[in-house]
Amino acid sequence: MNDIVALEAVALSKAIQTRDVSCVEVMQAYLAQIERFNPQVNAIVAMQDRDTLIGQARQRDEQLARGESSGPLHGFPQAPKDILPVAGMVTTKGSPIYAGEISQTDAIVYERMRRAGSIFIGRTNSPEFGLGGHTYNPVYGTTRNAFDPSRSAGGSSGGAAVAVALRMLPFADGSDMMGSLRTPAAFNNVFGFRTSPGCVPYAPADDVFFQQFSVVGPIARTVEDLGLLLSTQAGFDARAPLSRRSNAPAAFAHSLERDMRGVRIGWLGDLDGHLPMEAGLADTCASALKHFEAAGCIVEPVQVPFDFERLWQAWLDLRSFTFAGTNAPLYRDAAKRAQLKPEAVWEIERGLRLSGEDVSRAARDRSAWYQTLNALFTRFDFLVMPATQVFPFDATLHWPASIGGREMDTYHRWMEAVVAATMASLPALCAPAGFGPNGLPAGLQIIGPAQMDLAVMQVGLAYDRASGYSRVQSTLLD
Repeated sequence: MNDIVALEAVALSKAIQTRDVSCVEVMQAYLAQIERFNPQVNAIVAMQDRDTLIGQARQRDEQLARGESSGPLHGFPQAPKDILPVAGMVTTKGSPIYAGEISQTDAIVYERMRRAGSIFIGRTNSPEFGLGGHTYNPVYGTTRNAFDPSRSAGGSSGGAAVAVALRMLPFADGSDMMGSLRTPAAFNNVFGFRTSPGCVPYAPADDVFFQQFSVVGPIARTVEDLGLLLSTQAGFDARAPLSRRSNAPAAFAHSLERDMRGVRIGWLGDLDGHLPMEAGLADTCASALKHFEAAGCIVEPVQVPFDFERLWQAWLDLRSFTFAGTNAPLYRDAAKRAQLKPEAVWEIERGLRLSGEDVSRAARDRSAWYQTLNALFTRFDFLVMPATQVFPFDATLHWPASIGGREMDTYHRWMEAVVAATMASLPALCAPAGFGPNGLPAGLQIIGPAQMDLAVMQVGLAYDRASGYSRVQSTLLD
């Protein structure tokens, strides 16, 4: 493997700033890595012209020669997820409705990454409208797992996770509504961080006041690399009125060390049997708990006093209501409706049937769930549970139809494990949890109290240093 792509992102940033490597060399190394691996996995799409990219890298070198640096991502090849807009690049959202549509503006997160010195080389693949935890769409096709290309990469940030795992990018951005940063991280043995709403501004969007479920965050091979990218993404912006003024973005890159002795971890497991789990997954995740203890934490199992079916029904209503509110115009246009995948039609039709009373009840149930977890945080500092209920599955499937003999009643029921953090608006870090008896990756969610994003990353770093799971690379890289 090329020495440049072997560097972690923090080390790469330092090497560029000290001019130990040139931006042109970095770009050439990553483009070679993409040329070698992307045909196998289809993680990065809409690639930009090579000569243009080399020219942009050369301009970054000329800036450094003049003593000018754009920031910590100066010269970093990046491929924004194909969901939010990037000025001058196609944003398809995985839908044929938008295929070929060129965006005129940057989402705030991409504006910040560009300002910090990133060079956008393409887009990372996503399922249509980000729906479902498996990255495939009719525009670009299927993204395949970094450890076994016959398996799913997860989703919706599947392209980002695979690109990071195979060192085609130093790190990547993603978004998360229903585990879209966490599921692909678990499936590809990397870190994916669902940030608290408001940590990273989510805009432009037509519903900046209502936008509470989808968040933007980083995917990386190390927690330190997560922190470096998040330090450029986070912070208040007046265009996103729910973003946080109290954020200190630089802390994510410089304040990750913490003494974990006595930190209390509550193990949620499979939610007292509510979540069906693929054989071997629960044991794999449970065996990883010893690394929290090795770091000094105290781990105890905990039962959550809540009706999880009530929580799931509230989630269904709020998700469908949100999706229908944004995408109903596509449904009402017969030509565009014919191009929507069945899951999108299902969400819109379901959302349009909901009454105001239905939505209000779901919101109250969501609030009750948050208060239940908030009470648990008087006993525990963090909560931990599996990030997925299955190992990476056959990439030719749309989704797992059953788990452990239990039939899935919706296209996303197999992802129910990620709903707990989303519905409570809590930060959740997916960290590698080792490999199952089938040799496939698993992940754990580390869930923190409201707006304690930095603390979640701190415990994630301590756990990772104790476990070493993240240092296991795909055999494709051998």
